[in-house]
Amino acid sequence: MPSDKTEISSVDIASQTPDKQRLYIETYGCQMNVSDSEVVAAILQQQKYYLVRESSMADVILINTCSIRENAEQKIRHRLAALKKYKKNSNGPVIGIIGCMAERLKEKIFEEERIVDLIAGPDSYRDLPRLIHEAERGEKTANTILSFEETYADISPVRLDENGVCAFISIMRGCNNLCAYCVVPYTRGRERSRDPQSILREAEEVYSIGYREITLLGQNVNSYSWIDDKNDVDIDFPGLLALLAGKFPDVRIRFSTSHPKDMSEKLIKTISSYHNICKGIHLPLQSGSTEVLNRMKRKYTADEYMDRIKAIRKYIPEAAVSTDIIAGFCGETEDDHQQTLDLMKKAEFDFAYMFKYSERPGTLAARKYTDDVPDDVKTKRLNEIITLQNILSLHSKKKDPGKIFEVLVEGPSKKSGENYMGRTSQNKVVVFPAEDSKPGQYVHVKIEKCTSATLIGRIVKK
Repeated sequence: MPSDKTEISSVDIASQTPDKQRLYIETYGCQMNVSDSEVVAAILQQQKYYLVRESSMADVILINTCSIRENAEQKIRHRLAALKKYKKNSNGPVIGIIGCMAERLKEKIFEEERIVDLIAGPDSYRDLPRLIHEAERGEKTANTILSFEETYADISPVRLDENGVCAFISIMRGCNNLCAYCVVPYTRGRERSRDPQSILREAEEVYSIGYREITLLGQNVNSYSWIDDKNDVDIDFPGLLALLAGKFPDVRIRFSTSHPKDMSEKLIKTISSYHNICKGIHLPLQSGSTEVLNRMKRKYTADEYMDRIKAIRKYIPEAAVSTDIIAGFCGETEDDHQQTLDLMKKAEFDFAYMFKYSERPGTLAARKYTDDVPDDVKTKRLNEIITLQNILSLHSKKKDPGKIFEVLVEGPSKKSGENYMGRTSQNKVVVFPAEDSKPGQYVHVKIEKCTSATLIGRIVKK
């Protein structure tokens, strides 16, 4: 699940009262972190806190962090440096680091970032009221205990998004894949799936307040599994998708992120069978070289990955496939890099998240491999990957002018208040004159032109 992009979420949920304290949550990283911030907001809302939009207004500031790359952690450190001004007097706010960086570094954060008062890992959010109370008394306090059971299934998250159209629902936590480069199993623990009834309950809640798109989240959603022998329940991910799509036919269902080894034919056929299961599939590749994939411990070959792409094209010909690619992993040769470029051309990805390899402490790669690809070579290879993907993205978009797509309206476009933006089932961004449409509505848009990133069109009657 890509996470280099910084996302900041905050919204008021109550008016100020004397017995309540002001809480500000700032979120960095992946969609799972956004979902976790909504859980944190719900837990603290039940206590004595209400959310504010600015850190300068807060009694408690929580920074929900990402550790997947060094650059992600550096953003947090720069942000903490900017928050030092609030600690110039004894009445300054409590500042807490939560999430993956908290779990990875634990109490070491107190030594490196002296303004931090509390630390909470992803499985200890229920303990935040106690941690904040201790921090308010001047104590440095932490809880980074990972759980084999915690899914926060009983908590109804406070929705922090701005548009009220697209909601995230976490269906599982943790990861068992142990890819050589990845810190997630160490920061989020082992896989555990949520009770499907709790997922249905949360989906019903967001539907009842107007949301019309749900993205199911997990480090590897297609390994979701819920077995309850007592009640004779056995649901895998295709079964969960079918359950939700059937119950909410006018709600789009997306999911992120998938592992190629678990992208079964059953799952692909389930996606093709329901009109409201979106036809945009994110399938991380990481490398087009089987040798590199083997070192990465990805558990599939380049040929097996392409078999999954061929199956998607066979059963869902209208699908758009996006991916993740890492440039310059340990031992990557120029030939390995060329194999990645070749596979990209064969797969014809519509979009990609592309990064240079960043060694993360504690991972298998950091312990066993040498980060031996020079940074300038990583940069060169990444630039070649980006250049090729821009060509592929534009080629994909150029197929769309003249077509009519069903678009879910999300809200005003970034560049013009007269235009709205939304997404197709394939997750392609569409910009169009607003006319009398409203966020949360489905409209049909005829595509007139495109860029490599955006489709541009107008609403038509179909």
